[in-house]
Amino acid sequence: MSSSTRAFLLGPLLKGVSRSFYLTLRILPAGMRDPIGLAYLLARAADTIADTALIPPAQRLELLLALREQVNGATDDGELARRLAGEVAGQQAQSDEKVLLESIAPALDVLSQLDEADRVAVRAIVTTLTTGMEFDLRTFPDERSGRIAALREWDELDRYTYLVAGCVGEFWTKMTYAHLPGTLKTDATTMLDRGVRFGKALQMTNVLRDCGKDLRIGRCYLPSAMLDRFGLSPEQLLQLEASARAQPLMHELVRKSVDHFRAALDYTLAIPRFSLRLRLACVWPIVIGLETLLLLVDNAHWLEPAKVSKIQRKQVYGIIARSLPVSLSDALLRHWIEGLIGAIEARVDVR
Repeated sequence: MSSSTRAFLLGPLLKGVSRSFYLTLRILPAGMRDPIGLAYLLARAADTIADTALIPPAQRLELLLALREQVNGATDDGELARRLAGEVAGQQAQSDEKVLLESIAPALDVLSQLDEADRVAVRAIVTTLTTGMEFDLRTFPDERSGRIAALREWDELDRYTYLVAGCVGEFWTKMTYAHLPGTLKTDATTMLDRGVRFGKALQMTNVLRDCGKDLRIGRCYLPSAMLDRFGLSPEQLLQLEASARAQPLMHELVRKSVDHFRAALDYTLAIPRFSLRLRLACVWPIVIGLETLLLLVDNAHWLEPAKVSKIQRKQVYGIIARSLPVSLSDALLRHWIEGLIGAIEARVDVR
């Protein structure tokens, strides 16, 4: 593979499909960028396959499992690449996602060129992430069926948040130990646990923010056992008064999310101030996530897709600007993030 192809995959294409996450990737230390960027590309390709509603779920699952096999070293003489280009790429509204699906073969070539330790780590994280996508496809009905299915218990949601995000915090931590030895002063067991909770915090935020949209494609991530306690069913969450009726449940899940964000703060403060790039890569998603939760708990219509709790791009730029000086001080950084946590808790405890 030419260096220009590799540069395109891990540069313009990655930027096109990763949106705000690209900001985080660009400030990472050089040794971490390629394996993390490639893992993101492969996972995003898998996610695009899993989410292409114009294709029947069984067909999506078949392609998803074939991609996982390819990531783990199986060969098929280009059959998967041809199928993705012919069956999935043409269904994409976003041109970057179309190009990504048409670029699976070179992306797998980049994977084969990574150092062995990085290749093993990327294969492991993509396998875990695709297991979460497989769970979605096996658990929930076809998006066009008009039916809704819900997770059953909190433990099932907790496991799901690990499969689709907590494992990323784990992977990120392993990459840090591998490429920046000596940077993290806290023991590996503690940091890996905090990394998992960091990822879970972000995914729980996504679950709550996107709940209204997911319900309308038949996916209720709010566990039925928890809904039962509030006298609710997944179908009732589609009603006009649902946001108010389900607010106590949302607050309960926000509290669980905030507990994970505390672990994310501890994770970030374990990164030395002189490792500013690595610290900023953690600060940005934490603050964006907490600001999203603030919008959520103030949103009286949080289950209506047209009124989703999402921070604006100008707010993201404001967070980035403020983070630079604040992240150089443990005290200032703790004050900022704990202030956001306190504001969220004040709202959910009062109402």
